[in-house]
Amino acid sequence: MKLSARNALKGKIKEIKAGTVNTEVIVELKGGEEIVSMISKESAEKMGLKPGKEIYAVIKASSVMIGTD
Repeated sequence: MKLSARNALKGKIKEIKAGTVNTEVIVELKGGEEIVSMISKESAEKMGLKPGKEIYAVIKASSVMIGTD
């Protein structure tokens, strides 16, 4: 698999929460941090996503916001 995105983070699926239309995929990264992705239920089923499966969280965005307290 080759992608143009520069931010591809390898991790394992920690949890999957399937909804009526979308599925929430919680990914645990190597350092223990988590990323949550919302994808279509159909895509999750086609990819055979299950807890423990190694995947890549690919981030492609034109802007990244920064916040402070």
